[in-house]
Amino acid sequence: MSEHPLWPPAWTRAALGTAVLACLEHEDLHGYGIATRLAARGFGRPKGGSLYPLLSALEQDGALQATWSAGDAGPGRRTYHLTDHGRARLHDERRDWARLTAALDAAPAGAHPDPHGKDDR
Repeated sequence: MSEHPLWPPAWTRAALGTAVLACLEHEDLHGYGIATRLAARGFGRPKGGSLYPLLSALEQDGALQATWSAGDAGPGRRTYHLTDHGRARLHDERRDWARLTAALDAAPAGAHPDPHGKDDR
């Protein structure tokens, strides 16, 4: 698990909302758990100043639902749950990311592969 993202910061910022939804796909988590899962997925460990506003925005959108749980030896914490709207949004965003990746992989119109394995550069 890395404290630092595997990809350029602009990429991780752009994909962070989708990544948060993906972290909650199979289990409910609190903020620290989400940060840990994001780091394990290569997004680095986001700071609270970027993660919690995003969680709030996803909750306002209806993609997440949060509940308070009492802490065993400390303060309570919010646990986040993916809603049906969040599952649909995750599905749509994964589809869109796949389409973006396919567009980046596609050869430009009119391009012909070099039969000798060399590119045009």
